[in-house]
Amino acid sequence: MENKRVIFSEELDKARHNILAMSSLVEEGLGKALAAFQNNDNELANAVKEGDAAVNSMQLQIEDAVVILIATQQPVARDLREIFTMLKITVNLERAGDHAVHLAKTAMKLSGKVSFRAMERLALMVKTGQEMIRAAISAYLKQDPDAARQAAALDDVIDGEHKKISEEMLKLMKKHPELLKKALRFLHTSGDIERLGDHITNICEAIIYMTESKHEELNE
Repeated sequence: MENKRVIFSEELDKARHNILAMSSLVEEGLGKALAAFQNNDNELANAVKEGDAAVNSMQLQIEDAVVILIATQQPVARDLREIFTMLKITVNLERAGDHAVHLAKTAMKLSGKVSFRAMERLALMVKTGQEMIRAAISAYLKQDPDAARQAAALDDVIDGEHKKISEEMLKLMKKHPELLKKALRFLHTSGDIERLGDHITNICEAIIYMTESKHEELNE
């Protein structure tokens, strides 16, 4: 029985390592997508789309490993909460990766470099999203619920910048109707990145459930 528990712990550690690697891929993809969007770099945008395949593959790898753990190692209640959290993390990281792809696709659709002043706000949203990912995964690995709450609080920055972008784009469309199409696409992209923060918040809520055995809604 003791040997079985050692094997279980080792497999859990492998899954944790893979989650960290997956989060790094997602964070890297977001950075590349932002650079592609800022510079209208189609080659870099294509690289983001290709990199997303690795994120999806890692998600399946982690989920398969977790299913095997449940089937073969008879995890106890505390273990099951972490396994549940692992599944929540991989699902939400995969969705965060999708937002990087959407941003990259927008970069390919826009003709010429976007010169809206709101670009700085969008860049802050993406960078804050990256920071949220790092902080949330760190909170998971440390099993620190307060750190998870602090990570989720960063979503207020993303929401605030999206609100300001929405206001700026509406003013721009009224003043310069010829920019309507680009402004709408930019606004849609901002909304997409705003949802990125929601996915990381979901991860933070799962961490709190794992460590404190309670459901807590963050950023209501």
